[in-house]
Amino acid sequence: MAGRWRPELAGWLGTVAGLLTGRRSKWAVVFIGLAVAGVFGPLGGKQDITTDPTAFLPSSAQSTRVVQLQADFKSGQVNPAIVVYASTAPLSAAAKARVSADRAAFEKFADGGFVPPVEYSVDGKAALLVVPLRSSLPQSRFSRDVDQLRHLAQSHLPAGVRAEVGGPAGFVVDLVNAFSGINTKLLFATILVVALILILTYRSPWLWLVPLGVIGIADQTASAIVYLLAAHAGLVVNGESDGILRVLVFGAGTDYALLLISRYREEMRENEDRHLAMRKALIGASPAIVASAATVTISLLVLGMVSTLNNNRSLGIVGAIGIATAVLFSLLLLPAVLVLFGRRLFWPFVPKLGEPDPTRTGFWSKVGTRVSRAPRLVAAGCVVILVGLASGLFSLHTGLNQSQQFRTQVPSAKAQSLISAHFPAGSAAPVYVVAKSDTLQAVLEVVRADRGVTAVSLTGQGRSLVQLTATLGAAPDSNASYGTIDSLRERLAAVTGSHALVGGSVATDLDTNNAARHDIKVVIPAVLTVVLLILILLLQSLLGPVILILTVVASYLATLGAASFAFFHLFGFAGIDASLPLLGFLFLVAFGVDYNIFLISRARQESGAIGARPGVLGALALTGGVITSAGVVLAATFLVLGILPLLELTEIGVLVAFGILLDTVLVRSILVPALAYELGHWFWWPGSLFRSPVRPDQAGQAPSGNPPRCSTMG
Repeated sequence: MAGRWRPELAGWLGTVAGLLTGRRSKWAVVFIGLAVAGVFGPLGGKQDITTDPTAFLPSSAQSTRVVQLQADFKSGQVNPAIVVYASTAPLSAAAKARVSADRAAFEKFADGGFVPPVEYSVDGKAALLVVPLRSSLPQSRFSRDVDQLRHLAQSHLPAGVRAEVGGPAGFVVDLVNAFSGINTKLLFATILVVALILILTYRSPWLWLVPLGVIGIADQTASAIVYLLAAHAGLVVNGESDGILRVLVFGAGTDYALLLISRYREEMRENEDRHLAMRKALIGASPAIVASAATVTISLLVLGMVSTLNNNRSLGIVGAIGIATAVLFSLLLLPAVLVLFGRRLFWPFVPKLGEPDPTRTGFWSKVGTRVSRAPRLVAAGCVVILVGLASGLFSLHTGLNQSQQFRTQVPSAKAQSLISAHFPAGSAAPVYVVAKSDTLQAVLEVVRADRGVTAVSLTGQGRSLVQLTATLGAAPDSNASYGTIDSLRERLAAVTGSHALVGGSVATDLDTNNAARHDIKVVIPAVLTVVLLILILLLQSLLGPVILILTVVASYLATLGAASFAFFHLFGFAGIDASLPLLGFLFLVAFGVDYNIFLISRARQESGAIGARPGVLGALALTGGVITSAGVVLAATFLVLGILPLLELTEIGVLVAFGILLDTVLVRSILVPALAYELGHWFWWPGSLFRSPVRPDQAGQAPSGNPPRCSTMG
């Protein structure tokens, strides 16, 4: 911040802080907060989630265009349910009669009232029915139809015969069921986790209720804003972004509350008037909190603006709304409520006027002292640990098929197992080829000639287009099936005038993976550039921001390596979701920088008065405890995602939780202070602190007692 407008900004902060904490104005703030809760609260739980995979692909993707063109056919857009019957012995006459009867019963669910003939396996032990369901049905009706298909198929079966319903329709319904009650489950689990940590942190019977209540209002407000954008602005929201929204609001909101309350407690030891103490706490803490929230918010908005995947765009916008809402309520409503109750809110550990600040001689002060004795050795040790953890990247395997996306054995996965055992593995996921009608014969010959295709038939004819349905020999979402899709697209592109497009669930997953790889190449550099610029502006330094960026990137690589090793070798997961590396990077870099801002911005304040090296040690002593608590809160809230049966959310929760703890305990607490201490005033090169005459860098110790305060803006 330029020196000439720093006083104006400090004065503006003082005015706002005074309005929020005034003896009379605080009541108005609380009233407005309660009014917001009353308006937005009823809308908070109304959000509907989307499960259609093509809804998240760019409109240029072939699989998306196939879905759009299918409306040209009489049958319209369909989502097939695959019903498979299997036995350990060849199907009896009674079993075949049951299958034929079911086919007739299923016609009332099928689009156009027609179910194709029964297909029997070569070994005679299985039968397969394809029931084309109209995908444009409301989600509740679609799910009800699939549930009824499952009930009918599994009723009155002959002894020794089992039936399962899967295919694209079965997978969609299983996904919907996995997200059922997500808001209630996540809300109660998150509240329980946050409440427990706040009680342990404050050791007060009622202090924890204040930040938790304010964050609860923020959560409902953020959910309501997302609901309104989805209902009136076309924002597409899936279960992933809806669940992460709650985690972000509670996790980040609690972090900001912890930092503000810590500074408030600190100021109450020096100011008898609680209104003045909160005013100073806001002036001192809000720049770092706002800068940290801005870093995360802008990083999420970058994802929302440059990603090609609509689900990533959705997550970026939804997440940015969550962080912005959390910081607004933490800095506007929370101070007024805290001042409302005064010192007695901290009982039984009420901060007393004039008592020494215990953090200056506490655990983190001792850690800083030990780091200062051998900063190079400490930094080298941290780097060795990070490199060791990053070696787990050799276990990295991305890509999960549909049946692997659940932690439990869902019906669609059971159906896929039966189909793979008796039919070509691709029978559960038909591939659709849409082309110009006058090139039908040439397109048909190309599809039949592909080695990966076991069967193909004409299933749709429109005004100017035809649709072929092909069965692949390879399992859905395998490398072999993706290779067949690529081969078909390449060879069909050579058929003059066909304008052939290849779609279906396998093609959709392939397009999703390709888009995810593209997003990694685009989003990561963009986020790093934006975060680096924010750090340069905040710290008025070049060397320090570069070092901080390098440390959070190293922390991310170490976390991804450790998680990859654990997922594969310890948990037995088949792989990691294709979106995990990008989402993990986004959250870990954003929140890693977030915590470093809390530390380094305080170090900047301290260093302006007592010098660079003692300033870093003093900042670590003052912020170590509260930042560690904040890290534990955020890690615990991300782990709450593991209560849902989806492997993707479990992996995101575990990855981000481990990364935040690694960053909080090792990188922010030891590595960054060691590097900053070793560099001394060079850490602030070429800014004003680098040129500052106050350089007791050789002291090597944080000063005892309470050092003189410097300007919070400097």
